[in-house]
Amino acid sequence: MTAILTLTVLVLIAISLWQVAKIFEMSQSKVDNSQVANDRDNDTQGKLMFAFLAFLYTLTLFSFWKWGDVLLPAAASEHGSDYDNLMWISFALIFFVQTVTQALLHYFSFKYRGEPGKKALFYADNNRLEAIWTIIPVITLAGLILYGLYTWNNIMTVEENDEALVVELYAQQFNWKARYSGEDGVLGDANVRFLQDFDGKNLVGIDATDPNGLDDVVTQELHLPVGREIIFKMRSQDVLHSAYMPHFRAQMNCVPGMITEFAFTPITTTEDMRRDPDVIAKVNKINKIRVENSKELVANGEEALEPYTFDYILLCNKICGASHYNMQMKIIVETPEEYEAWMSQQQTFAQVIQ
Repeated sequence: MTAILTLTVLVLIAISLWQVAKIFEMSQSKVDNSQVANDRDNDTQGKLMFAFLAFLYTLTLFSFWKWGDVLLPAAASEHGSDYDNLMWISFALIFFVQTVTQALLHYFSFKYRGEPGKKALFYADNNRLEAIWTIIPVITLAGLILYGLYTWNNIMTVEENDEALVVELYAQQFNWKARYSGEDGVLGDANVRFLQDFDGKNLVGIDATDPNGLDDVVTQELHLPVGREIIFKMRSQDVLHSAYMPHFRAQMNCVPGMITEFAFTPITTTEDMRRDPDVIAKVNKINKIRVENSKELVANGEEALEPYTFDYILLCNKICGASHYNMQMKIIVETPEEYEAWMSQQQTFAQVIQ
């Protein structure tokens, strides 16, 4: 609150000084108060436009140099490369057009600024030029849209697959739970009305009268076997959430009262991703920052930050409440053998409610 009040006072002081300056300027009899731009105004504005162009490109180059490595590593899902290709093609087109148009806009503002003796040329129209700058964007955007639709259909189409692993992601303020379909490969019916059954042991509201749900397994850590398609069924207990798995280029809303779905095949285990040079560099950079921040914490008598270790992660990408930022779950991608060994240690719903 103190910071807000201080900022408000500073803004009010700045406005007051600006008004005083305007009053002083208007009180001077020899000052030209005309609102019509003269040659001097045009010359100044033209030079400022060119200077802003230099500033804009300098800032862009600096941003690439300073934060160019703050990007996700290579996609860890089968469809991820298609997603990334579409994104980078879109970025390249946008960046190219923005660079050219901004350069022309600012350069022409500078070159044709008002100067003594310079006369403006009235240029009515040019049908060829109009056709060029209309047809080229139409073709470019049409191609980008068609490519986007093709990629979207490939990514979003979820087909029945007996070999796929069916997993439910259950969202609630402010945590995730995962429910595996068990040996029958079918998730049992579930509803929020059953959450209080069995003294609160029914964590995701499985219908105990549905035999398909008795072998379901509920966990608070998501394990996925590499190379096997995963079909996610998503539910929300309370408000709108969004299951976001950035390393797999996957996101789907979790809507109360309905089931949404998404499917992908993980292609890189957690251990293999940790050995990726790009990931190693990012982890080292994060840990350097943690070491620096820990110095202040230790000086204040607090514990130092623990070193960061890379893990895949499931986040909520909808602002769902006060602890939205902390709504996340660890994802472990492992070999099929490791996954089966982990699954054999988990209790089924039937075992939990005994």
